[in-house]
Order: sequence, then structure tokens, then C-alpha cells
Amino acid sequence: MARILVLDDEDQIRRMIKIILEKEGHAVLVAKDGSEALTACGQSPFDLVITDILMPGKDGLEFILDIRRITEEVKIIAMSGGGPKMSPDGCLILASDLGADAVLRKPMSKSVLLATIKQLLP
Repeated sequence: MARILVLDDEDQIRRMIKIILEKEGHAVLVAKDGSEALTACGQSPFDLVITDILMPGKDGLEFILDIRRITEEVKIIAMSGGGPKMSPDGCLILASDLGADAVLRKPMSKSVLLATIKQLLP
């Protein structure tokens, strides 16, 4: 199946998505911030990256910009529940403008996540 990188600063969310995707047969690596994710992308290519937007350090928007400078090939799903300074819709519109292939509002259901992945990956 696909090689997927899951990027989120919340440990529970990373673990939950990893478990869901591994049960579907995907190879999954996790990262807690954009810097860690960029290092992982430099070591091995991924078919798909699922990134949160609002995180400490290098956030998801910066990560999307960085990864798009490297490759247009990897598919990107951006997800956000918003934060104190930005609504989820605002975050997701920015992510889409910067190169995300799909956007999801947190929390999202397992079925929505899997359907979005299926739509992006042949």
C-alpha cells in the first residue's frame, strides 16, 4: 500500500491515525513537528503526508511550503481544528492555497479520513 507520514503535535492524534492507517495496510511514520517531518521526507519518499496546521515550532503551513519546494509529487492532506488566533476554515483555506491537495476539519471521522486518502491515492 502507500507510505504515509502523519504530522501532528498531539501524541494521541498521531497514534490514532497511525493505527487506523496501519490496519488498512499502509506503512506509517509519525512526526511531532514540521522540522522532524522534513527530516523524514529527506530520508525517504512518501506517497502522502497528513499534517496538522497549528503546531509549535515549524507549523503545518510552513511545512507545506517547504515540502512543495522539494516536490509536487507527494499528496498532502491538511487538517485543523483551529486555534485561538485562527478559525479552522481560515487555516484550511491557507493550507489549500499553499499546496494541500485536500483539507479536513478536526475532529474527522475514520470514514472521512479513509475516503479522502482513497480519493488522493490511486
